[in-house]
Amino acid sequence: MTDQPAPPSPVVAIATSLVEKPRSALRAFLRSGASGGLVLMAAALAAMIIANSGLGEAYFGILAAHVGPLSVLHWIDDALMSLFFLLVGLEIKRELVDGHLASWSDRILPTLAALSGMAVPAAVYLAIAGTTPGLARGWAIPSATDIAFAIGVMALLGKRVPASLKLFLTTVAIVDDMGAVAVIALAYTHDISGIALLAASLIAGVMFVLNRLGVVRLLPYLCLALLLWIAVWMSGIHATIAGVLTASLIPIRRSPGAPDAAGSPLHRLEHGLQPWVAYAIVPLFGFANAGVPLAGFGLSTLLAPLPLGIAAGLVIGKQIGVLGAVYGAARLGWAGKPQGASWLQIYGTALLCGIGFTMSLFIGGLAFSDATLEHAVKLGVLAGSVVSALAGSMVLYLGGMRRGS
Repeated sequence: MTDQPAPPSPVVAIATSLVEKPRSALRAFLRSGASGGLVLMAAALAAMIIANSGLGEAYFGILAAHVGPLSVLHWIDDALMSLFFLLVGLEIKRELVDGHLASWSDRILPTLAALSGMAVPAAVYLAIAGTTPGLARGWAIPSATDIAFAIGVMALLGKRVPASLKLFLTTVAIVDDMGAVAVIALAYTHDISGIALLAASLIAGVMFVLNRLGVVRLLPYLCLALLLWIAVWMSGIHATIAGVLTASLIPIRRSPGAPDAAGSPLHRLEHGLQPWVAYAIVPLFGFANAGVPLAGFGLSTLLAPLPLGIAAGLVIGKQIGVLGAVYGAARLGWAGKPQGASWLQIYGTALLCGIGFTMSLFIGGLAFSDATLEHAVKLGVLAGSVVSALAGSMVLYLGGMRRGS
């Protein structure tokens, strides 16, 4: 029996992923997004179990412990999640420049669905919780879609879901993420520091110049990105915005008719980050933020204005917004519905868009700092996301059976 070669170290694996020819970013995203979504589900479930067990006190104690200037929870939410937003920004730029959002004909349906799918949930939330003093600022919480979670649910249904719907859901979520980033930057920014903002602008300017000069090595951009994160964090704008700004300044090499350009810095960075975000950062965020103590929990708790407004926005608002936009665009002749998908399957996908989890929890943490309100946000997000996942998967399963899948 011959000796098997030793597996490469994590450092070698990352380095290799950054220099090897990238595979199709969309195919890789759908694969890692599906399995990453399942890991995220397991992490959220583990957090709920631990938070309501004898380990609950230690769980919350560790998250509140300070390491340097930030608590463990804030290191996860402000620092590690910047890498998540960096990946989101890379996905957005790639799709706009060289992907499935590169032309207006490709953009119109997912853009309408995403915008409507953000506006209607916000309106539902405000109708239920907006009249309660102090709760209106949470209007954006039910507007987000968790692509990893939703694709993970779709993966469980296998071939019962047409590939066109997976692509549709992905592009809707990408446009949805653009809106969420804009909301975070504009609606949840306070006490701006002019000096730090000027420093951030200068650093971004240097990155822009490097891009224009044709510099394709990633190291200079990544070093400047670290400085940019510090400057943005000190400016008062949420630090994760530095991730999106960095992504917009990473060079991309177009590859018409091909999945990716082998020498494109953006593709290399995207593929290097993807598994770490999917399997480590997002599940860790879910584990740190999904733990909700249920002592004293009852139906009246869930029916309070804040959790009810969030859950109703995700379950009712999302399906009305997304399905209504697709139906309206098809009726008006602006865009055709996803190829090979029935209206029942499109309805099931609209329901899955109500899985808000990661981005909804993130926005909720920005909207409310009171511990009681934070717990109410988590209950609303978890309830709305679980109901949307169960209802959407059931409708998609039935839709697949009707088409003989």
